[in-house]
Amino acid sequence: MILPKDRDPRFITIRRGGMLTDADHHLLASWAAACAEHVLHLFESARPDDPRPRQAIEHVRAWVRGEVTMMESRAAGGHAMGAARDLRGPARHAAYSAGQAGAVAHVAAHDLGAAAYAIKAVRAAAPEGAAEAAGRLECRWQRDQLPESIRAMVLDDQRIRNDICWSVFDC
Repeated sequence: MILPKDRDPRFITIRRGGMLTDADHHLLASWAAACAEHVLHLFESARPDDPRPRQAIEHVRAWVRGEVTMMESRAAGGHAMGAARDLRGPARHAAYSAGQAGAVAHVAAHDLGAAAYAIKAVRAAAPEGAAEAAGRLECRWQRDQLPESIRAMVLDDQRIRNDICWSVFDC
């Protein structure tokens, strides 16, 4: 569970009654794609012939550029999550990260899903005893990628949703 029961209006587009501009929605999607791509190798090393997670990342970036529809990006995200279902460990979390990134075009709040699953992937791939440190490094790397205009909003959302995101944002 990565989405709260009550949706934060900062992550709902203006045209749907929220406060999120299209420009910031695109920044959230791009950041989510960067988070997912950063751990994609953990999936591709396990399933080199399965393109679905990479395609989800490519689709959300294409959505940002106006080249595909929201529904196409969301569908690609769903296919990436399908790639995760029969896996365990880092590969599974990396595929889920890509799937969450693809879904940001539909629901902006999936951005934290992409980030949280990427941290879970790094933790799962770390040597015994190093998972927490690896997760903190990944979290800090992700925060370094945040565009300044959405930084405060994302950091506040991480604080608010940390408990439902496996407490991975304690970094």
